[in-house]
Amino acid sequence: MRMLGRQLATARRAAGLSQSGLSAALNINEETIASIEQGRRTLKPDIAEILDDFLGTKGTLAAGVANLPEVDQFPLWAEEYMDQERVAIALSWYDNAVLPGLLQTESYARAVLRERIPAYGEAERETKLAARMDRQEILRRETPPTLSFVIWEPVLHLQIGGREIRREQLRHLKELAELAVATVQFLPLSSPHHAGLDGPFILLESPDHQHLAYVEGQRGSQWVSNPDEVSTLARKYAMLRTQALNTQDSMGLLDRLLGDT
Repeated sequence: MRMLGRQLATARRAAGLSQSGLSAALNINEETIASIEQGRRTLKPDIAEILDDFLGTKGTLAAGVANLPEVDQFPLWAEEYMDQERVAIALSWYDNAVLPGLLQTESYARAVLRERIPAYGEAERETKLAARMDRQEILRRETPPTLSFVIWEPVLHLQIGGREIRREQLRHLKELAELAVATVQFLPLSSPHHAGLDGPFILLESPDHQHLAYVEGQRGSQWVSNPDEVSTLARKYAMLRTQALNTQDSMGLLDRLLGDT
């Protein structure tokens, strides 16, 4: 991706354009252009064709996209989700396997990626790690999205990466919650009810108030845009929030776990 990004930057400068100038000319977000040029974001085929036509690069960028090594490619559904996540005005996330990617420390994220079967190669793992850390920029946006997380308690007890990585991760969770970056609640093991037994999912509201969902499972992940299906997941999430500990008791649980580590 970095090589393709450098090619775009070279073509842009040869045309006498700044990133903001190219953004205005093609109505493409300036941050998108910057991310592509820095190798932090994949150049999509349709955008590559538009850029080739405008910059006169005669199909060079489109050919580069088509011939990217596999390590530089994300599935299209993942690309679409990451695009929507960057601009979302609200995210509601339930997880019962690992901590949500937006809340992970770099050490914890690396440990999670190392557990993948079949294993990622080192280069591919580092590419995915960098992308995961880059996604956390939305936590530092001038106007951050409204973020809500419900996490099943067993996730907090997992020793992925070892004791020190777990302790660092628990501290990080507490810091995020105390800074009011996000609302974090834990569904306790003692709860007699559990509306999330079918697995993790994310609810997303776009800037134009479109409501979408993203569902993850063993066989892959998928977008859910059907209003009836999104409504079902939204009702599940609402139920999970009532079944989970409130935010104050959730922080108390974190304090107890940190005292035990």
